[in-house]
Amino acid sequence: MTTIDIETARALYEAGGGGHDFDHVLRVTALAEHIARAEGADLAVVRTAALLHDVAESADRERHHLLGAERAREILAGRPAAFVDAVAHAIEAHRFRHDPQPRTIEAQVLSDADKLDAIGAIGVGRAFAYAGAAGTSLWRQPWSAIAGQSGDALQAPAELGEGYTPVHEFVYKLDRIPERLFTATAKAIAHDRRAFMREFFDRLDREAMGEA
Repeated sequence: MTTIDIETARALYEAGGGGHDFDHVLRVTALAEHIARAEGADLAVVRTAALLHDVAESADRERHHLLGAERAREILAGRPAAFVDAVAHAIEAHRFRHDPQPRTIEAQVLSDADKLDAIGAIGVGRAFAYAGAAGTSLWRQPWSAIAGQSGDALQAPAELGEGYTPVHEFVYKLDRIPERLFTATAKAIAHDRRAFMREFFDRLDREAMGEA
């Protein structure tokens, strides 16, 4: 057996909540398996990479994709080299706006699944959970106004500081994720999830401005 089971993977993660806990790993794994089946990817590689993709998250957030690939090689020692290489590459290439870029269909599937978990209802929930933990405001201005200010920028101005709200996160990142996906299956899922997010933030704007 080349892949690992869920409980073995769970034991590798620290307990905790938030957007990158083991529940996130399970959601990404389920999405990745669905996409892999539709796209004809190697299911064992995808499942293993998904279960291990954030294994180094608590050690170093910024480099966890690279450290996670190294850790995966240790965990999978003794498995076929080609399998281990494929899993390690998928893990090192899963980050949003970070190199290396995914070169294989399995790496593209994991990258897409991880991005999909950042949008839709889960993505909205994660954005507001982060804002609550950081003590920032939940709303300051309509998302259409923020979008008009953002232009083609992919990151909000650093000086926003505490002025950065979940609405900014939606405009600067979440609403742009669908264009950065690789597989047709993930793009179809993202289309529906983005529609939900836009409807949600439209309603949030109306309620925040006191409309009935």
